Amino acid sequence: MALTFQTLSDFLAHGHDTVIDVRSPAEYAEDHVPGAINLPVLDNDERAEVGTIYVQESSFRARKIGAAMVFRNAANHIEHSLSAYEGGWRPLVYCWRGGQRSGSFTWMLSQIGWRAEVVQGGYQSYRRLVHAALYETSLPHQLVLLDGLTGTAKTEILQAVERLGGQVLDLEGLARHRGSLLGARPGGQPSQKRFESYIACALADMDPTRPVLVEAEASKIGARILPPSLWEAMKTAPRIDVEAPFEARCDYLVEAYDDILSDAERLRAQLDPLRTHRSHAVVDGWISLIEAGDKRGLTARLMADHYDPAYRKARARYEVDGLGRLSLKGLAPQDRLAAAEQIMTLLQRFGR
Repeated sequence: MALTFQTLSDFLAHGHDTVIDVRSPAEYAEDHVPGAINLPVLDNDERAEVGTIYVQESSFRARKIGAAMVFRNAANHIEHSLSAYEGGWRPLVYCWRGGQRSGSFTWMLSQIGWRAEVVQGGYQSYRRLVHAALYETSLPHQLVLLDGLTGTAKTEILQAVERLGGQVLDLEGLARHRGSLLGARPGGQPSQKRFESYIACALADMDPTRPVLVEAEASKIGARILPPSLWEAMKTAPRIDVEAPFEARCDYLVEAYDDILSDAERLRAQLDPLRTHRSHAVVDGWISLIEAGDKRGLTARLMADHYDPAYRKARARYEVDGLGRLSLKGLAPQDRLAAAEQIMTLLQRFGR
């Protein structure tokens, strides 16, 4: 039976025991339905081979060779990956567009006695729902931005609010990037489609009658672009501002960015292009501090020369309502928890 879903929330509430993505590992890696396991009926090389035969030789020969590969791989999955499932198991299967790959695998599972169903339209139907939520309609959620200069521990405060029960959209966590020039994380960023999946599914799981706290960001986090409906909502959202002394911010950044501050070659490569924005003299000063191994001195100069001016310039572009201002004396864990508790109070008042 092929299932059709009208909204992303409906899709995510499918009710099946397991979601199986039978596309190739490369397709799965780019993006997939949340929680889906990958049991490819054609691997990357096999999919490329069948596609080449389809285009260069004949569609019939491609289907014949592809069918042999699909059933051989499906049999292997049934024998190994699926061997422990009992008769009442209910899997939901999808491929790229709900065609032969998912149809064949679902048929095999059904013949065994499992209550397998297939997604009508496959991954493309899921992607259309994500796109509709983020590109075609306004967000139903009321966002509140957590704002402040670089080094005010906004991400940690955001996470503390979530632990206290607040609704939080952690964009830097979803983008796997710290949102600044030196913000790259090991392992790289998800694809744009995967990033959008994370956002859409996180929002679909939230209560639209309660405010959602989001860290104030630029329209891009690393190489990932914020989708239009989210960005438009963020530009007009009320803000909670966090302030902290320069020295406390500097201490926090030295600790938080120690991995990057310890990599002199990478630092030089990332900072050198800023000569067109901050002048040769300024960047040469940064390079001297890198060569001297002065992590704290470099951090302080980057804050004063680059991050703080860039933040103030970006903030001046938007006229927004202020929901509250938190002036922290320090950024130790107890300070961040106290800030989170104050934010929870502000959010509860705002949501009434």
